Amino acid sequence: MTTFTRDTEIFRDEDMLREDYQPESITAREEELENYTKALQPVVNGAQPRNIFLYGKTGVGKTAVSRFLLDRLEQDIERYDDIDLSVYWLNCTNLSSSYQVAVNLVNTIRAPSEQISTTGYPQQRVFDILYDELDTIGGTILLVFDEIDQIGNDDEILYELPRARSNDYLESAKPGVIGISNDFGFRDDLSPKVKDTLCEEEIHFSPYNGPELEAILQERADGALFEDATEQGVIPLCAALAAQDTGSARQALNLLYNAGELARTEAKSVISEAHVHDARDELEQSQIEHGMRELTQHGHLALVATLHLALEEDTPARVRDIYPRYRTIADRSEIDPLVRRRMHDHLADLAMLGILDRQSRNEGRSGGQYYEYEFSVDLRIVQEVVADLEGVVLPERLLRQL
Repeated sequence: MTTFTRDTEIFRDEDMLREDYQPESITAREEELENYTKALQPVVNGAQPRNIFLYGKTGVGKTAVSRFLLDRLEQDIERYDDIDLSVYWLNCTNLSSSYQVAVNLVNTIRAPSEQISTTGYPQQRVFDILYDELDTIGGTILLVFDEIDQIGNDDEILYELPRARSNDYLESAKPGVIGISNDFGFRDDLSPKVKDTLCEEEIHFSPYNGPELEAILQERADGALFEDATEQGVIPLCAALAAQDTGSARQALNLLYNAGELARTEAKSVISEAHVHDARDELEQSQIEHGMRELTQHGHLALVATLHLALEEDTPARVRDIYPRYRTIADRSEIDPLVRRRMHDHLADLAMLGILDRQSRNEGRSGGQYYEYEFSVDLRIVQEVVADLEGVVLPERLLRQL
């Protein structure tokens, strides 16, 4: 008896719908490709590379375009014997300081057996080690920092690296920095000296519109899915839903992939529009769960306090009703509670994430304006998340209902 057999009706190559798939061509980013190519031209000429800053929301093609164009650059530059190009990528997720970025960059360059400790060095010493590594490599070196906004205000390395050659820290290496950010505000928060240096060339990636997303999806689907694996309106629907929400190709691809998964699970040979709508609901639920789990400690306390009231059918609730529950849970969890105004900020964050619904009320001169909160998601989802929280002592009555 055969337990596993290959798909013959839905997915031909499902990897083509994955986030990490690198397409052979780029769709709907002609202007960005043109500007990016111009910014990289000094590398081909053997000159000092320009520093490039890319920004735009998640899933709008910044990383995919960068990988595509830098791969092409490395291939095309092989025809020139007088240019030695090296490209190093560093994802800055969970790196919150220039020190951490420098250490991880050194360890990206070095062999595993020669890597340095992530702690214990003065920052300037780590910079010096990095300069030695870059000079040992020599030639033109492009340093790509993805999710660069994760380092926050500690941006010293973004000033030091572009100026290392002019400051005589480097002799044979010509470094160029490419920063990729999902945060539109990160550029504005950079120190003036870093902004002048890093943002030598800026490329803005706007959200995709519906027709652009449909073109991207169709190109991927032609290789990822078997012929006639979708109803006629499936790809336009995936594109339209993503365009209305975030303008993200990643979201559109996830919708199509998850719709295909649902069809496969149901042993269907065709992806229907109903599968797309079901996939959207599942993805939204998953995103909400992730958002709740990633809250700060006080965000979790505010979540538990509001859930406590909701299970007692005391919502919508005002801040004045939620705050006493919040304080009690914080005290039992041995966590210093925030003042009411700061706790209210966490409720506002929950509303922004789509977990709570916030309604403004006005009682006129006697009561003034205030907000009421209630859950906009299924309480069962909230209960599942709350049951797994660490460091929060749940009220006994709430525990009995989990």
